[in-house]
Amino acid sequence: MDWLATRLVVAPVLPAMPIPLFTRMLQAQAPPPAPAAPTGTSAKVRPVRSTDRLATMTPSLPTATATAADPEPVSEAMARGPVAPIEAPEPAASAATPVAAPPTAAASAEVTADSWPPVSRLSYRLGGRFRSGPLYGSARVQWLRRAARYEVRVEIDVTLLASLVLVSQGEVTEQGLRPGSYEELRRGSRRAVRFAERAVILDNGESVPLPEGVQDTASQFVELAHRFATGREVLTAGTAVTLWMARPGGIAQWTYDVLDRELLQTPQLGEIEAVHLTPRPIANPRGNITAEMWFAPSLQYLPVRIRINLGDEASVDLVVETIEQR
Repeated sequence: MDWLATRLVVAPVLPAMPIPLFTRMLQAQAPPPAPAAPTGTSAKVRPVRSTDRLATMTPSLPTATATAADPEPVSEAMARGPVAPIEAPEPAASAATPVAAPPTAAASAEVTADSWPPVSRLSYRLGGRFRSGPLYGSARVQWLRRAARYEVRVEIDVTLLASLVLVSQGEVTEQGLRPGSYEELRRGSRRAVRFAERAVILDNGESVPLPEGVQDTASQFVELAHRFATGREVLTAGTAVTLWMARPGGIAQWTYDVLDRELLQTPQLGEIEAVHLTPRPIANPRGNITAEMWFAPSLQYLPVRIRINLGDEASVDLVVETIEQR
């Protein structure tokens, strides 16, 4: 079975991210006062300098979300122009030691480039069901920022022959994350999206206009967490959060309704208060996959739970176990 699994692996086009060194375990703490939404049309961002030190930042991202259900052929055009490899941060002198996170200051209206985390990894316990049987597994979300470049890598393992890897690479800009390339790898297939200056090139080679602030399936969680932590979006029950999302089969505008706060029981971090976001139905959906999210103010507004619904046939529930940072 292991030999068969290796035969089904598809080589990625984007260069793999070097495994960084994590030096501390994040623990829940009293959240800072709710950040005020910035005034004006856009938040001001201080440019990133290559000499900026890698300090411990606010949120991390993302983990797996809805993926397009319609199978499509992989376009050879996707292999062109991969994002340049990202340098791994220099290893720390001491071994990783679990410590509590330092107090987080209240976010201000000014969004600085330094507010993006340099290195973070969230590990999740996977549960759920497929038809009449239970599902078990694990998932990992790894985020790396070096100066103005970023990479988000999401890995979901259900069984030996059922896995999904999502990779997003791009830049940190004044408006937030700007993806450059995105790919998703399943057993035996690869699909991708490429982001040009004014267009998005889908997996079948079709070019569509680039919406402002568009994200991909992997980057959306980091982008949302950062908006919440900096006050660009305020998590108040009854409000809604909207963003454009590009997937290999097309682009759609997603709206998430903000529900009440809930108490979640996690395997290792104990009871955590998190804000529940649920998606509205979209026009012309590609498949029946949706994802609900829970963001925790006491853990840097990171997504501590993600529930992926695949219609009436299956669902996958990810609950955070550990959060590692540098």
